[in-house]
Amino acid sequence: MADEMTLRVPGQRKARSNSLFSDDGLLDDYETWEDGLCSSPNGSFHLPHVSRESGGVKEDSSLLSTVIKMGWLEKNPPQGVRYQRRWVKLDNDYLRYFDSDKDVYSKGIISTAFITNVSSVGDLKFEVITSNRTFTFKAENEGERNDWVTTLLECTRGRQRQSIAALYSISNPNFQGYLELRGPRSKLYTIVASDKVFLYKNIDDYRIGVGITSIDMNVGNIKGTDRRSFDLTTPYRVFSFIAESEQVREQWVAAMREAISEALSNSEVVKQIWEEPSNSFCADCGALKPDWASVNLCVVICKSCAGQHRGLGQSISKVRSLKMDKNVWTEELIQVFLKLGNNRVNSFWAANVPPSEALTPSSSNEERQHFISSKYRQGKYRKYHPLYGNPNELNNALCINVQSGDLLETLRLIFCGADVNCSTGMTDCLTLESLASAHSQPLQAELIRLNLSTELPMLHVEGGMDLQHYQPSPCASYNGFLFKTASLTRAVTECKAREEFSRRWCSLNDGSFSYYESDKNPNPNGTLKTSEIVCLVVDTPQKHGYDFTFELYSESERIYLFGTDDPESHKGWVKSIAKSFIPTSAEPLLRLGFERIGRLKCKDGLNLQQSKVGWFALEGSTLHVYLENSKGEEICLRKVSELSIQQDNGVLVLVEKGRTLYIEGERKLGFAGWCGAIQAAGRSGGDMLSEQQLTETNSPIIVQSCIDYVLQYGMTSEGIYRKSGVNSRVAGLCDRFRQDARSLRLKEGEHMVDDVSNTLKRFFRELKDGLFTSEDSQSWLNATDIQDENEKIEQYKLLLDKLPHVNKATLETLINHLYCVQCFSEQNQMNLHNLAIVFGPTLFQTDGQDYTAGRAIEDLIQHYKVIFEVDEQQLNKQLKEIDQIRRLRETGGNKFPTHPRTEQDGHFICTVYLEEIKDTVIEQSVKVPGSMTAAELTYEILDLRKISFTEKDYWCCWEVCSKEETERPLHYEERVLPILHSIGTESFLLIKKHPAMDSMLVYLASKMDSSKHGIMKFREERSILGLGLPTGNFHDRYFVLNFTSLRMYKDVRSNRCEREWPVSNLTIYFGIKKKLRPPTSWGLMVIYESKKQDKPEKQQWYLCCETESEMREWYSTFLSCQYNGKVWSKDVCQQTRASRVLPDTRHGNVSLIPLRGSENEMRNSVAAFSQDQLALLRDLR
Repeated sequence: MADEMTLRVPGQRKARSNSLFSDDGLLDDYETWEDGLCSSPNGSFHLPHVSRESGGVKEDSSLLSTVIKMGWLEKNPPQGVRYQRRWVKLDNDYLRYFDSDKDVYSKGIISTAFITNVSSVGDLKFEVITSNRTFTFKAENEGERNDWVTTLLECTRGRQRQSIAALYSISNPNFQGYLELRGPRSKLYTIVASDKVFLYKNIDDYRIGVGITSIDMNVGNIKGTDRRSFDLTTPYRVFSFIAESEQVREQWVAAMREAISEALSNSEVVKQIWEEPSNSFCADCGALKPDWASVNLCVVICKSCAGQHRGLGQSISKVRSLKMDKNVWTEELIQVFLKLGNNRVNSFWAANVPPSEALTPSSSNEERQHFISSKYRQGKYRKYHPLYGNPNELNNALCINVQSGDLLETLRLIFCGADVNCSTGMTDCLTLESLASAHSQPLQAELIRLNLSTELPMLHVEGGMDLQHYQPSPCASYNGFLFKTASLTRAVTECKAREEFSRRWCSLNDGSFSYYESDKNPNPNGTLKTSEIVCLVVDTPQKHGYDFTFELYSESERIYLFGTDDPESHKGWVKSIAKSFIPTSAEPLLRLGFERIGRLKCKDGLNLQQSKVGWFALEGSTLHVYLENSKGEEICLRKVSELSIQQDNGVLVLVEKGRTLYIEGERKLGFAGWCGAIQAAGRSGGDMLSEQQLTETNSPIIVQSCIDYVLQYGMTSEGIYRKSGVNSRVAGLCDRFRQDARSLRLKEGEHMVDDVSNTLKRFFRELKDGLFTSEDSQSWLNATDIQDENEKIEQYKLLLDKLPHVNKATLETLINHLYCVQCFSEQNQMNLHNLAIVFGPTLFQTDGQDYTAGRAIEDLIQHYKVIFEVDEQQLNKQLKEIDQIRRLRETGGNKFPTHPRTEQDGHFICTVYLEEIKDTVIEQSVKVPGSMTAAELTYEILDLRKISFTEKDYWCCWEVCSKEETERPLHYEERVLPILHSIGTESFLLIKKHPAMDSMLVYLASKMDSSKHGIMKFREERSILGLGLPTGNFHDRYFVLNFTSLRMYKDVRSNRCEREWPVSNLTIYFGIKKKLRPPTSWGLMVIYESKKQDKPEKQQWYLCCETESEMREWYSTFLSCQYNGKVWSKDVCQQTRASRVLPDTRHGNVSLIPLRGSENEMRNSVAAFSQDQLALLRDLR
């Protein structure tokens, strides 16, 4: 039997003298492809040792690993006489030989760790000797032979010390066993180790370090083909494997996918952490090269121990990956781990470990669970602090120690009972974190921050139980038969037929969910720990072949689908599984009829620095939430003002009652399901009024949107609500509103007024149960017969109070609108009687044969102020605002008023944002008149938020464009409203401090000349063939800036400028889009707009400076030139605050011109102006 197997890179088939089962191998290619690698010359050559920095993605090590020597040799097969030509490569770990120099996958590999000797024998030959085998090679000349022998000896002598990690990963694989390779139909002993897959002829060859090839998984992809088969695809070859059973196949696929994740992970952080020698061994079991850590306990741990740490819960051990959680590893956190190290930390945590209880790398999961719980939950082995048991003295000692650099002492104090949230007794540093920072101890501050919510060890756990952190309710056990499909890695979107399910005996007990071939089989086919379940989904009945199904999402990104035809069994399983992984703090969720329940992370607008772990349940259109250390709350998804997914990071954004929630998932697969389910639940659920998407005032969005549109564009339209729209367009609008009313924005020019007004009427006409409800509708009609006016009004009030909350709010909104419409009947010809004729039969859903319904609506409009108890002052203000819209629209076609607009000229309700604390942004709605400047808006927002400030704070209003990744501070004299109307949907206004204003003013004060010149890197925004694709690179150009113009020259010696722009027509922003790959971080975006009405022109380009200070100098000079030296006024604060009245925060019942929409659209309005009017308004700056 031959000793080698062939696995070649896809290449052009060549004539060979050996057959499929040749003397040199048992396997040959069964498919061939072209390969573009170039041939090497005869002979061999050395490559220098090159260390490669690890990037975000590992390169193909089969091509780019450090090769010590390679070249052509002849190899003698063990049972052959004729030497065969082989391409041989030597690296630190393996001696590999290939069929040709084009092959990526070798015919054989010999681990250098198993080579015992290399010696010259005979003419030009040398032998590579292992403990069980001898390999003979022949060189072309004696010098070549001697060079190979010397190199091999040098490599193998220091082998054990140099490559202990590679040897360890092979001897401790993630998964191993026999797989059949399709084609030759040979069973190979396969090893999945770290980020590689190794193939051996059998287990004996594996034990002596002699294999066929290795496959680097950074270029691999796994795809299931049938129940037992799967493909490992690389750019060079497809390996088709067949497993012994479906369950074994799933285990192989999972192991190889994990190897791909390992290969694609980032090793930059782990290399830094391993620079501390003791961090190269697991703090719990001693396993080599651990790549996980508990960041609050300050221990570096292996993957096996990390799983048990996760079982303790986040409040005890915050587990993070050294390779995949790169964002977590700040420079301070890395320094904490380097300064402490596993040895020092274990001098505290593991000071008293009995040898009989110590872990080894081969310890079982049960042993690890017991040890890790004892070590960290109970603190059983820790070294007690001398102050243990004296909390006041521990707290005092901690306050003193955080001012020093002794991290280990801080760790000992914390985990022996000191309170990290204790008061320091100092007015300027109230917390330990601020105290450490004040004494320049950032590492101490980081250690304190990581343990602010840590649960301290308790030696005696009540009842003697080894409790899980997320303690489930007792008696979470269940047994019975279910039908199961193969586990999936993608969402279940198609119906699964009954034939795809297999009957399995399932058992839920002791924190594990196991499924067996039958109830007689003692060994489970698979087991899922309940602590690894992140989501449980209850499918709608008859979604799949079995009537009742549910899905389990695991931390390993797999979905398990189970089904049954018995509704009681289904209900029992769902409740029991939910009970097994939902903590007691969120136990009320179990009483809900949920469709989806599980664990997510959440941030809110008041705390964007740190996510909270929360337990969520979706029931109908209500999302129930239990966050850490918080009481449960309910979110009505149909009432949120925004429900969207951020495209850059996939975070789900919910805005409700001015509060913004940012929800993110721990796992991508499960979170995608949550996003889809929440978005679907937030849409309209039927034809009932209560099932519509609602505004904050509980009226349907479709009603509010139509009313707002008519208010802005149709109040003077003759016959409004009486004239019919185009039926097809009205039907289309109704359908779009039903699909998702929140996302539909009615726009002038795109939607006709009569189409919108008829959409509103059709909505009420088709409303199930009607606006007045089928139960009380007749009572409303009967009230019209009451002769006494006061008695009739009281009856209407009584009936109004009986309406459901949503119906009452909707009726009030509609009647308010109709009252306003009839106030402008001279223009629209729709008086009280005409409106009643139109809306009576519509709202009461009658045939209109008599006027009873119309009389009821006429009464409601006529006595609107009394029946609905309206504030007359607010109503008059609303009517004035509507009249202002009417006058603006009437003058829009002629001439815009040139006089400055006063407070009485009307307001526009806008949403601006305030950054009071860095990275913490809040929304604020404010009325903006046309005359308001940036300074006035800034100080109005500060007053609304009751924020005190000084002249040196330099608060400014900024225009921020998320699409271009740019921002600019508005000049304090700039008018705000034209900017709000001109910016796109990706932009918004933000109030925040100007960090560079002080240095800019100092620079301008020191300048003798008002101009500036120098070299900057320039790039123009162009497009390829009109496709919108940016092109061009940054080039050095010489610029001259003065009060009149900005000129650009090719270089400093040029006499003729290439381009010239008037300063007054330029707008400059800080920042440049990253995708343009600017040469420095200090960039500016410049926009030129021509003011010629007959020939409008717009240009955009980018400038890059060498330093931040240089960028600020250019920007401050530009502002000085554009505004005649008035960059900032010391008196602007006092003048602005003295010249205005404090804002009226009451916006009335209806927004005049609401700047609203999803995400950034809410910040803009195109309500009252056409394009020409905007241009006129912009000239008022």
